[in-house]
Amino acid sequence: MNKRVYGILGISSIMANWNADFSGYPKTTSDGTTFGSDKALKYPMKKMWENQGKPVIYIKSLCLKADKKGEAVLIPRSLKERYEYVFGIKEESKDNKEILKNLFQAVDVKNFGATFAESGSNISITGAVQIGQGFNKYEGTDPQEQPILSPFRDATKTTEEKGEAKNSTLGTKIVSNEAHYFYPFVINPLAYKEFVELGVTEGYTEEDYQNFKDTSLVAATAFATNAKVGCENEFALFVETEEDLYLPNLSEYVSFEKEENKNIIHLLCDELLNEVRDRIKSVEIYFNPYTTVLDTDIKDANFYNIITRKEIGQDAL
Repeated sequence: MNKRVYGILGISSIMANWNADFSGYPKTTSDGTTFGSDKALKYPMKKMWENQGKPVIYIKSLCLKADKKGEAVLIPRSLKERYEYVFGIKEESKDNKEILKNLFQAVDVKNFGATFAESGSNISITGAVQIGQGFNKYEGTDPQEQPILSPFRDATKTTEEKGEAKNSTLGTKIVSNEAHYFYPFVINPLAYKEFVELGVTEGYTEEDYQNFKDTSLVAATAFATNAKVGCENEFALFVETEEDLYLPNLSEYVSFEKEENKNIIHLLCDELLNEVRDRIKSVEIYFNPYTTVLDTDIKDANFYNIITRKEIGQDAL
């Protein structure tokens, strides 16, 4: 692939919890700004690839192992076990070239890179796709606690005086009333130049990019767990440029506001992109026209419905 790609991926979260910290509340910085980590965005993409039958290494998977008593215990696989499971390897190999070739067959490694310190190897691959932290641009975000009544009593809470517990247990579900996360990303196909020279990969290809693009547009919407129901892909910007054009994080040039009927996403990178238009190959913008109005003046941009993927004329913006 003889180009770089810069862009933004937008995720909406309505009465959901896109990325919780260890307390269960949506992640925030020290000044209280809500954000989502890059891992929160990569995980639904990895899960989608795994469900499509593509090799994915860096994702949690479980196996049954016998404990000291010989009883089966459900535990997560180690990195070595996951690697062997994905590639069907039964004998340990310390051939670094073979390991590198296998790693580059995994779709998550091909995109995001890997650190592999197993089987006597210490391999580090800087991913061609780098995703930053996704900051919430909506000022009205407010975390909320929802008490949940379990259908079961806690049989462990018994006392000699009171006997067994007679009431169902209580739990808590924590969500945000509404949040809108915008993630910056950059794709640098030259990241694998050294590995191409070693003969372990063909490099980051146009097919790899299209795979990333297609998955990034739907993975959050498709990943409907209990906490993530209400989280959807709502926006995406893909700016394809010449290999030697270097742009800043474009998510810093986004603002979000709500009106009575629709949301408004303001793209403030118009002037920046228009000034280097002669070095830009294409600009594609995806958004939800049923909920969102787009405010932008990027020249020669193509607009698409993020749900139907159909093109939207500028007169309909």
